[in-house]
Amino acid sequence: MGRACSVLLIAALVCASQVLFTSAADGAAPFALRIACGSDSESYSPETGYLWSKDMNYTGGSSGNLTTVSRIASQLKTIRYFGMPDGSENCYNLSVPNGQYLIRMYFSFGFKDNSGREPEFEISMEGTLVYSLTRGWSTVVDNEYVDSLVHINDGAATICFHSSGHGSPVIASIEILQINDDAYNMGTPSSNFIMRTVKRVTAGAEKSGYGSSLQADPWGGDRYWATDTTLFTPGSSVNSLHTKYNISKFNNPPNIYPEAIYQSATTTGPENKLSYTIPVLPNQNYSIWLHFAEIEDSVTAPNERVFNVMANGLPLFQVVDIVKMAGGVRTALVLNKTVLVEGKTLTISLEPLAGEISINAFEVYQLIPREQPTSSDNVWALQSMKQGLELPSRVGWNGDPCIPQLHAWYGVNCEFDAAVGTWFITGLALDSQGLKGRIDDSIVNLQRLQSLNMSNNVLTGVIPESLGHVSSLVTLDLSYNRLNGSIPASLGQLPKLQELLLNDNQLVGEVPPALGAFPIRGGVLNLANNDGLCGVGLRSCNTMSHRQKSGIVIGVIIGFMVLILGGYLCWKRRMNMLRGAQRLPRDAPYAKARTTFVRDVQMARNTLANHFSRPSPYSESTPLNPH
Repeated sequence: MGRACSVLLIAALVCASQVLFTSAADGAAPFALRIACGSDSESYSPETGYLWSKDMNYTGGSSGNLTTVSRIASQLKTIRYFGMPDGSENCYNLSVPNGQYLIRMYFSFGFKDNSGREPEFEISMEGTLVYSLTRGWSTVVDNEYVDSLVHINDGAATICFHSSGHGSPVIASIEILQINDDAYNMGTPSSNFIMRTVKRVTAGAEKSGYGSSLQADPWGGDRYWATDTTLFTPGSSVNSLHTKYNISKFNNPPNIYPEAIYQSATTTGPENKLSYTIPVLPNQNYSIWLHFAEIEDSVTAPNERVFNVMANGLPLFQVVDIVKMAGGVRTALVLNKTVLVEGKTLTISLEPLAGEISINAFEVYQLIPREQPTSSDNVWALQSMKQGLELPSRVGWNGDPCIPQLHAWYGVNCEFDAAVGTWFITGLALDSQGLKGRIDDSIVNLQRLQSLNMSNNVLTGVIPESLGHVSSLVTLDLSYNRLNGSIPASLGQLPKLQELLLNDNQLVGEVPPALGAFPIRGGVLNLANNDGLCGVGLRSCNTMSHRQKSGIVIGVIIGFMVLILGGYLCWKRRMNMLRGAQRLPRDAPYAKARTTFVRDVQMARNTLANHFSRPSPYSESTPLNPH
């Protein structure tokens, strides 16, 4: 019955998610979750009316108040920070419907969390390393926030913070905003990448703004658009264009954009180039999205404004004619291409062919290949072990055990199987970590585990039989613990085991006979200092210990004493009965009868004796024999 209920529950959840998906496709409001990290209450943004949920679903850390006001998110008041006692990896695990999301975060720090010093740390999303906040990040306004486009396929958004040893990772807020599943389609499965936003610019705009302030459709993800006025050096030959006319095709699915980004543009003088230089990470792929709409009244037909677009001096788009390619004036045109950037800068240049240069907006995303996850069986096994072993919080074990590779779980060794595209756990080194719990049966799910070392801890309970079914085990070290019970016979059947260390525990019983040949096969076996063990390499199981002998002697003595006491009590009872019989009254009827009978017998005896003692012949005068 319980299993049937579970199946029905899962089916219901699947159906619910499908309904949510269908509703979203039919124009319903997108899923949105905004978390005020460190806050213990809900609040509403005065500018937008958006609900900010109280802090939830984090694995550790402490809360604090912001000591400085965010320059682009004034509604933020609190933070969550993760100190060293919380472990090197801490995560938010947030339940969301499957789909594509814009995930945005804001950062700050203060005197309580980092003693007024700027922390350095890294952030992964869905197990993939995405951000690295290095020294100086807090001095640039644009570095106070980050956002990425991420596909969620497992019903949960996982965001983890990784310490680099330079201060405590800190987070002020997290926003998870659903966008169209097919948005930013590059011709290859976008679910294979995380698109980290490098720049999102609205050209010619007087100020930066969120999609909500630009009256954008909610399915646009409330993206933040920065003005390009800070990207030019003072005195640059650039001008701004603006229009209040409506723009067509700006919100055609799946790429839904604010109309406002097409209602302003940056231009240059005749025959002048227009360039944007953006710092990037070298040897990475970048997806470039360019937005155009002809909004200048003097340009009404094709061939009046034509230009080339270059990326680091190489052609990106050639002979761009906005009116011709968009199909008319005041009509949105979106161009996209992915380029490999080998250096540390990406320069986007527009070179005129006819008329002046004009651009309305652009976006640059770093394409970060998603790391393949760890086998789900392995993940659940380690999560169960984490609870059973009472793992200290400083060890961590949050997120995915093997990814990001730079921040794998403490004491966990992994190997990647390219054939199935999955990571597997091959080793656990948890010696001398203060583990206090028990080893549970979930370990049987680690079917590629080769080495397990949990020595020098305070483990209790028995060695699970299931451990002997992890056929890949080569080394097993559970020495110097408080394990009790017997050694499972299954350990003797492990085909690859070469080292078995169970010494200095509280194990009892006979050592499985199969382990007898273990040293002969070249294996290392240590069972010392388990007083209750007998058999292979130890005392004979038929030889009684001193304690056993003492027990038998004491048992015999007690039995003998009980026997003597029982005999004495029986004798005593018999004697009491005899003495009682002798004290019977003489005038008792049966006593009188007995006395008369004895007297009669005596008289008869005397008469007969006298009769037979006379000599023959005899006479009356012959006296009787006195004898």
